[in-house]
Amino acid sequence: MNRRDALRKTALLAGSAAAAPTLLSLLQSCAKQDRLTWQPVFLNEDQARFISSFVDTILPKTETPGALDVKTDIFMDLVFAKTYNKEAQDKLVADIEKFNADCKSTYGDVFANLSTEDKTACLKAAEASSPKFNPKVWGTAVGKQEPVGFYRSLKSMAMWGYFSSEEIGKNVLSYDPIPGEFLGCIPLSDVGNTWSL
Repeated sequence: MNRRDALRKTALLAGSAAAAPTLLSLLQSCAKQDRLTWQPVFLNEDQARFISSFVDTILPKTETPGALDVKTDIFMDLVFAKTYNKEAQDKLVADIEKFNADCKSTYGDVFANLSTEDKTACLKAAEASSPKFNPKVWGTAVGKQEPVGFYRSLKSMAMWGYFSSEEIGKNVLSYDPIPGEFLGCIPLSDVGNTWSL
């Protein structure tokens, strides 16, 4: 690794560390928002319906809360409003419109109005055709990461918002607010759920 790459990666890590508290405060503010009176900050009504349908299809309510239960869509709207610059916001709107146009030509309607079966088929097709994230070693991507596109980046944000919510962190994932001893070598069967950070 040359000096320029090292400086660039250090700057990216510093930027991520600085942004994390802001994103977590946005996530906490969503928990107080009443879904019945939610007015999107950035998205218009149709775009908000798309985001809500998207996260609900990816993370539906089962025996555990769904993405709508923990207000992942509200969190994403706040992220778009408060952390995206104008260029990124314009691209997001264009990508939502293109995704909906593709749904309309293939399935006959915009994504939010499709049946559950058609939504699932649509997302399976997007999953198969979207570039993937590079594998990671100790949190660092291996090789140069190419852009992953609209579907994969939106899905990644939905997953991050969902698994970072207090409800999921405390009641679905394993959670220990005051961790005890370090057990470095235990059988995988003893681990149980994925751990909340």
